[in-house]
Amino acid sequence: MTKFTVEMSSSEKPAVIKPLLTEAQAVELVERLYGLKVSSVQPMPSYDDQNFHILVSENQVTRDHSQSYTLKVMNTGESEDADLIEAQTRAMIFLSEKGFPTPTPIPTIDGKLMSLETIEQGNEHRQHMIRLLTYLPGVPVANLTLDHGMFYKMGRTFAQMDKALHEEFFHPTTLSLHREGFRWDLSYFHLLEEYLPEIEESETRSIVKQVLQQFKEKLLPNLSKFRRSIIHGDCNEYNILLVPVDYSADGMTDRSSTTHPQPEFRISAILDFGDLSYGCFVYELAVSIMYLMTQSTEPLSVGGHVMAGFESIIPLTEDERDALFLLVLCRFSQSLLIASHSVLLHPENEEYIMVSVRKGWRCLHQLWQLGKEAVERIWFDTAKSYQSESG
Repeated sequence: MTKFTVEMSSSEKPAVIKPLLTEAQAVELVERLYGLKVSSVQPMPSYDDQNFHILVSENQVTRDHSQSYTLKVMNTGESEDADLIEAQTRAMIFLSEKGFPTPTPIPTIDGKLMSLETIEQGNEHRQHMIRLLTYLPGVPVANLTLDHGMFYKMGRTFAQMDKALHEEFFHPTTLSLHREGFRWDLSYFHLLEEYLPEIEESETRSIVKQVLQQFKEKLLPNLSKFRRSIIHGDCNEYNILLVPVDYSADGMTDRSSTTHPQPEFRISAILDFGDLSYGCFVYELAVSIMYLMTQSTEPLSVGGHVMAGFESIIPLTEDERDALFLLVLCRFSQSLLIASHSVLLHPENEEYIMVSVRKGWRCLHQLWQLGKEAVERIWFDTAKSYQSESG
């Protein structure tokens, strides 16, 4: 799920404009930039960018790519930051080479990973960065009922990904990943307080207000105690795709639904690197727990299983463990604040913007009512049970 990724200082910058290309324009871009003959084009959901699922009937003679792709058209704001987009793209290439299921870019005819194009939209011409990525099959986590073992596997995979990025990913453009004021970075959660009046008066607003206060008092002065790393930052229920463990490479799985879910799955795709940034290991875990809680019939138990998987690769420090509960609350609140603000800007996109938030309200209330001590007991005891089993 692509989200608003402009910085908090955006009021001083031109407004971020979502691309509104027609299908015909998408086809023209693919055929002109990549030399591919398009047989089918299908719009895909997106937050403030624009994505198309592209099928091609024939490839360039000199290339041997899959015949299914994702055309990504970036919003005007991010299109201005070529280094940031390249860093995200290079990270995807790096992880793919390391064996992670990430999309990879298809070079243009003249060998570029991305192309800044001036595109006519209505009476205006705007510049948008264009990329064509491999299309990976799978069903979103959002459309599946998963067991505890899968939550463990996802936690472990996310930690493996972060560990690889931290230890082995180097590129000059990674300097752009120090995204000061980036609103989806939990380090800057307090800057979202200005959005609080946009949530209608309710118990939820009261909880969010108190979470903001606790962040400012307990976490903000102590952020330096958390280990920093490049992190994905958005392992949500639509960015992680799964296929049955016996899925064959030549099979096809519908992304939107599954009639007969198999008992065992594996991760087939980790999508959307638009939130890639220098964050903290514990942020990745907190974000993952938050989103995966919304996908379980027993949300309180999820955190322990994801945590156990994550800690099998990156054990948390005492300070990180102590902060985890509040960081999960912060992510629920962060998502609600940004979504509420975004709906005001883009009311026509409300259904897509609010998809995770509505499910998260119930979890936020449940966590808040139970409190830190009770929730930690559940999470930590669950995580400890994995150590006992392995011991």
